[in-house]
Amino acid sequence: MNTLDIRALRLRLPDTARPVLDGVDLTVAAGETVALVGESGSGKTLTSRSVLGLLPPGAAAEGTVNVAGDDVLTMTPDRLRILRTSTAAMVFQDPRAAVNPVRRVGDFLTESLRLNARAKKADAEARAVRMLEAVGLTAAALRAYPGQLSGGMLQRVVIAAALMGDPALILADEPTTALDVTTQAEVVALLGELRESFGTGLLFVTHDLGLAAAISDRVYVMYAGRIVETGPAEELFTRPRHPYTAALLASTPRLDAPRGRLAAIEGRPPSLREELTGCPFAARCPYVTDHCVREAPALLPLAGGQRDRLAACHHGDRVGEADGRPQVPSPIGEECRP
Repeated sequence: MNTLDIRALRLRLPDTARPVLDGVDLTVAAGETVALVGESGSGKTLTSRSVLGLLPPGAAAEGTVNVAGDDVLTMTPDRLRILRTSTAAMVFQDPRAAVNPVRRVGDFLTESLRLNARAKKADAEARAVRMLEAVGLTAAALRAYPGQLSGGMLQRVVIAAALMGDPALILADEPTTALDVTTQAEVVALLGELRESFGTGLLFVTHDLGLAAAISDRVYVMYAGRIVETGPAEELFTRPRHPYTAALLASTPRLDAPRGRLAAIEGRPPSLREELTGCPFAARCPYVTDHCVREAPALLPLAGGQRDRLAACHHGDRVGEADGRPQVPSPIGEECRP
């Protein structure tokens, strides 16, 4: 059984012409790291927040979001609280926005275990010390206030807090964006080690393709609220089969490529106030035909490919092939591939 199993998730907000999330299918197995990538506004964060039932006011959700076998969309408030404190946890983008600046780190870490008297104070603090040590900090951090810690240390605290309830699933929503490059590498390595040690499933939301390639087993590419391509990380990054994936890779800077202007994706993503009748990427796609404008492609297995290699494109067999368009290189080196 998958730790996370999202099926046909559709999310509508008031005053929008189309769903914010439109038929999203996504799975994460125990001990697996799955990356969810795409431009800002593609629906990545809303997808991850829906796993915890953290939906915007007025949102109407359809489909199923199963976490460890239970459907989040049908949970009562009490059951949701248990889910958020024991079964699944989120590591947010900005660690300073995730903690109360006037409370000590120890209070922040032990709150979820002490909620509803689930654990005594001494037991909760003992576990907090173990989790701090697991992320490379000492017990002294328990007495510190958030303002006394660096960004990297505070992100480690937030990760430790996510582990306090021994969750089956961790949702990491761009957890390295606010950190410098060196600290980013440390946090990514830490998440990988913790996943192996605790057997926790990890959904890693990011717009950094190189980072996704370095940490993930599988990748989902999202555009305009839809999954447009998915597959094993190495295959997807070396041989994309959706024009949007190929365009993202082409716009990624590489140290081993000749210097020159980076390729840009022309146009803009569709607004939520625009209705979509065909492929959502049609207005920006170099492969577009009348078929693309009339009919939205379904997310289907590639011809002759593996079952977990899917793309939503009428011309997926042409993307990346030698048809007069440049080949799209992988943004990662052999030494970084999962």
